[in-house]
Amino acid sequence: MSKEMIMVLDFGGQYNQLIARRVRDLGVYAEVYPSSIGVEKIREIGPKGIIFTGGPQSVYKEESQHIDPSVFSLGIPIFGFCYGAQLIAYELGGEVKTAPVSEYGKTPVRVDNSSVIFSDVQETTVTWMSHTDYIAKVPEGFRVTAHTENCPVAGMEDVSRGIYAVQFHPEVSHTAEGSKMFRHFLYDVCKCAGDWKMDTFVEDQIRSIREKVGNGRVLLALSGGVDSSVAATLMSKAIGRQLTCVFVDHGLMRKNEGDEVEAVFGPKGQYDLNFIRVNAGPEYFAELEGVTDPEQKRKIIGEKFIRVFEREAKKIGAVDFLCQGTIYPDVVESGLGKGATIKSHHNVGGLPKNVEFKEIIEPLRMLFKDEVRQVGLKLGLPDYLVFRQPFPGPGLGVRIVGEVTPEKVRILQDADAIYREEIAKAGLDRKINQYFAALTNMRTVGVMGDFRTYDYACVLRAVETDDFMTAEASDIPFAVLEKVMNRIVDEVKGINRVFYDLTSKPPGTIEFE
Repeated sequence: MSKEMIMVLDFGGQYNQLIARRVRDLGVYAEVYPSSIGVEKIREIGPKGIIFTGGPQSVYKEESQHIDPSVFSLGIPIFGFCYGAQLIAYELGGEVKTAPVSEYGKTPVRVDNSSVIFSDVQETTVTWMSHTDYIAKVPEGFRVTAHTENCPVAGMEDVSRGIYAVQFHPEVSHTAEGSKMFRHFLYDVCKCAGDWKMDTFVEDQIRSIREKVGNGRVLLALSGGVDSSVAATLMSKAIGRQLTCVFVDHGLMRKNEGDEVEAVFGPKGQYDLNFIRVNAGPEYFAELEGVTDPEQKRKIIGEKFIRVFEREAKKIGAVDFLCQGTIYPDVVESGLGKGATIKSHHNVGGLPKNVEFKEIIEPLRMLFKDEVRQVGLKLGLPDYLVFRQPFPGPGLGVRIVGEVTPEKVRILQDADAIYREEIAKAGLDRKINQYFAALTNMRTVGVMGDFRTYDYACVLRAVETDDFMTAEASDIPFAVLEKVMNRIVDEVKGINRVFYDLTSKPPGTIEFE
């Protein structure tokens, strides 16, 4: 692991992980910590720099998140965004008030190029604003480095203390020159070396896994998705047949995917590990009968997975460690920080109660999806597996709105296979970050030949995203969508209508349930 690190202090904003991602993009390792971490812990960790994130609160309200002011005396450079900027002003004796005019969205900002943060930024640059409060007066020792028509302090700095702040969000792509601002903070202010690379991560993780596991045995739940596949390969490289992978096929996978997983990791595959496949589809369908609530479905699927996994683990005997393919967005979206739970992830919160193990190993816990793919390529995994479409733990269970039945799964598997096939034929499979078909609970009247039909409506989903925390609908050519529609309606019994989902995230999620 890189010895230098930027600490991102979370004040409840929606872009906290994106900030860490932007830092890593520039070759510096970053981790997110709660704002309540405490100065002693910060001193112990010793980051090269600290970033204060945005947040939804007002700094002058009693219930808002604050920070021990002694953090400003540690000698560690600090960069505050939005709420983080206001917090710096407030804690150091400036004034924060309700703004006469709130600013939201793309906003032109005039910057002072004599500031190191803005040294090569255009004098007027487009940024992304989202605030109802503003800094009315900067603290003593600070100078204003940017402003807008309605915001007198869009940027400020105290160079002597290494403290910088901007009222906007440089981490989002809508801020045209945000990357330059990050780079100046990391390299000109914090003097980072920029040694965060996937090669280093892989070597360090393999060494760390070997040291931790020793002669012990490790059990891993292999789903066949990118995350668990990369975790399995990394563990295999580190400890070989000390690893046992249990693949629970819950009958909710994509078409032919169970067999594909076995072909890669099973006895005839190329990896040095123990592989067990459990075909548990009938058990899952029995548990899901009549269930329509999305969160209840997730909980049933997650709980059933744990019970089946426990059953198989007992046959193996005692193990020392449980390995999970948890990645950073899983942790965030499961509400393990201060944010609200968006949806539950069964590979984060639910652990088997009756399987004895000393410790959990999560080698990918600090990585984003594209970083996981980079690790997979470094480990020599085939491209088709590394770039496999992201697939949720509950599988098609959260892409079928309403009750999950074997017939609905069959319908969706066929529709989804056609969609993925046509996207690949159009050369879009590497350009779209995630795409899949979902099945609604809506049935509509249609006409096929001389006959009236009353079948399900299918929805096509495709999104563009850097980090899976925010996403926009992909602009797929109409001719491609039309071809997919024609094939699905013609070839898939049970579907007579096809929609395309234009919803971004937020307000929607990428998955349907």
